[in-house]
Amino acid sequence: MTVNTLILGLQWGDEGKGKIVDALAETSEAVCRFQGGHNAGHTLKVDGEQKVLHLVPSGILHPSVHCVLGNGLVISLPALEKEIVELEQSGINFDGRFYVSGDCSLILPTHIAIDQVRDKSEGIGTTGRGIGPAYEDKVARRAIRFGDLQDWQALQPRLEKLIAYHNKVLVHLYDADPVPLETVIDELRAHQHLFQKFHCATQTLLRGWVKENKKIIFEGAQGSMLDIDHGTYPYVTSSSTTAGGLSTGLGVGPKHIGSILGITKAYTTRVGEGPFATELFDENAAQLAKIGHEVGATTGRPRRCGWLDLKALETIVFINSVTSLCLTKLDVLDGFKEIKVCTDYDDDGSPIYTTLPGWEQDISGIKEFDALPKSAQDYILFIEDFLESSIDIVSVGPSRDQTIYRN
Repeated sequence: MTVNTLILGLQWGDEGKGKIVDALAETSEAVCRFQGGHNAGHTLKVDGEQKVLHLVPSGILHPSVHCVLGNGLVISLPALEKEIVELEQSGINFDGRFYVSGDCSLILPTHIAIDQVRDKSEGIGTTGRGIGPAYEDKVARRAIRFGDLQDWQALQPRLEKLIAYHNKVLVHLYDADPVPLETVIDELRAHQHLFQKFHCATQTLLRGWVKENKKIIFEGAQGSMLDIDHGTYPYVTSSSTTAGGLSTGLGVGPKHIGSILGITKAYTTRVGEGPFATELFDENAAQLAKIGHEVGATTGRPRRCGWLDLKALETIVFINSVTSLCLTKLDVLDGFKEIKVCTDYDDDGSPIYTTLPGWEQDISGIKEFDALPKSAQDYILFIEDFLESSIDIVSVGPSRDQTIYRN
């Protein structure tokens, strides 16, 4: 039986994946990410110090853990370098333990320009970081990839053609300023050393690790409800955030996944535009936002807040073949007298709620399930019963040690 674990967010991102990956990485040998870009944000609190990661897997905080960025990512070279430098300055070593697939598509300055002007007119609510346009070029088979940096002679004519196309889109479609070709070339040349230091045929690397039976964690970014196929289209991200994205984004087949851990908050949040059936606009929303510090780790945008939507989670748990659950931010509900969960929708699509009693006491220091207030235990068991999946991990605070392990 393979020992590898896939960790996924089951909502619209921001479920607290970073903390859980960080905690489980301590007993793993590698953490590998399979999709997304630097629009992701993992906030970790380690020894009282907060760290925010965007591209680098949170396993990097453990000196013996190897980290991989798979071919399913799109990478901004300046963002990657900034993150590496900041982590190195805090004492983290990348040498011989950080690998980037040569097949990753690159985010260019023109992608960012297109993303920002387009979203103003379309209102999807992207982060404006060039993620979508970079994935578009990948699907259209015109992307510049990380591995292309090894051969400038072959790259130059392709780059000139691509930037000319991007600038036609900017000027003629959006009446925006073009991006000089030299700007793009200068950025790529300035970061070519990243290719020289970190590029890797990651599928070959992973195949070797699997044969050696190394304990690997696979992680995605964002959340399942933002999946390009299964999310709330068109208000979604541009990659496959569900379990299927692992095989395409890392080149690892399903039989090499031993377990799939789905992570959900004890309530629901969403950043940006799009449908949100259980969204609140009252003092409950304000309380969730304030106590939960619901601000985007990457963008600083406030998150929309609402009650837990079990009906939506039921579908997502099925799509991902989730084998166990992790419930995060349970402590944020400490001050509520009553807590609602959506268990169905009416004919108009409005949520039908079940109301459960709150516990109105601080649980952030509790280490064992049996020590939780009965109402908190009942809340966990209600979710477990509805989703027909065991909740094996409960997070009651941002620090590593504020975690209850049940099974």
